[in-house]
Amino acid sequence: MPALNLLRYGDASPSLASAPRAAQPGHALIGRLTLGRDAWLGAGSVIRADGHDVTAGDDLQLGRGASVHIAHAVYPTVIGHHVTVGVNAVVHACTVHDGAVVEEDCVILDGSVVAAGVVLEAGSVVFPRSALSANTLYAGKPAKPVRTLSADEVAARRAALRARNEAASPAWHEWREAPPAVDQTAFIANSAMLRGRVSAAANSSIWYGCRLDALAGEIMIGARSNVQYNSVLTAAAGSIRIGVDATIGHNVRLDDCTIGDRCLIGIGSHVVAGTVAQDDSFLAAGAVTTPGQVLESGWLWGGAPARKLAPLDERKKALVLGTIVTYCQYADDLAQAQAERAAAAAGA
Repeated sequence: MPALNLLRYGDASPSLASAPRAAQPGHALIGRLTLGRDAWLGAGSVIRADGHDVTAGDDLQLGRGASVHIAHAVYPTVIGHHVTVGVNAVVHACTVHDGAVVEEDCVILDGSVVAAGVVLEAGSVVFPRSALSANTLYAGKPAKPVRTLSADEVAARRAALRARNEAASPAWHEWREAPPAVDQTAFIANSAMLRGRVSAAANSSIWYGCRLDALAGEIMIGARSNVQYNSVLTAAAGSIRIGVDATIGHNVRLDDCTIGDRCLIGIGSHVVAGTVAQDDSFLAAGAVTTPGQVLESGWLWGGAPARKLAPLDERKKALVLGTIVTYCQYADDLAQAQAERAAAAAGA
């Protein structure tokens, strides 16, 4: 098992009741985290407790690339005992009670409460402030009840997901030196991977578990923009261009595309090749664009395939700019924590 990637945030460092049963390469545990006994952390899994608390009980299992986070100064994340989270799933600023099963590619959004024994079908999205009933199977975007489950069915789904998590590759790319095109003020998390022609402008940030592959193309990230943890950007025949003051949410997939200024690309979404997100456009969590689609400025887009949902008001536009300020501060604080950890490792 590799050394734990524990990072303080401000004055707070992660508190673990015991060493994890497994902590595969590329994981990160950050800040105001209290973690119970016998956790199992898949490759690239991230628990970030910076702007609020994360509390997780015993026997938490996080699959490869799973992400747990908070809503800055608004919602903590509280996770009960024996919870299982699948590959590439996101648990964000919510409460998940004992024994819940969150399958692959699911997203649970802010303020939601997932009762004990819930099973979330793979690919489901729990919309903000939802309340999910105990011992029930949910599916869809938004997640809706399908049927009641027996205790044996919940246990079987949990065991099957744990087996899939443990069968997923434990390999994770080692950290590589940032290329010269990364500005000295940009923040690069210590479990992110950049390769090929990647440029990151002043005060931009690339977070834990991200994989930016520009061996066959080019990836350009504008000033103050952030690419949040476990997002995968792949420039193939063309390029990925991200404007200034843009936010790429957690566990997002970007193929060759253009993201304009002040855009927000929601958690768990997929922007496919040829998409153009015009300035001041939003893509909702779990959405999927179509090849060559243009996301018109001033609109919220969502669904699979993505479609216009509503015009953006000033409150939503202000949300993006507020996120930029918050992430610039996160980056400053965590850059210092990473430097301290690297220095301590070098002196060990």
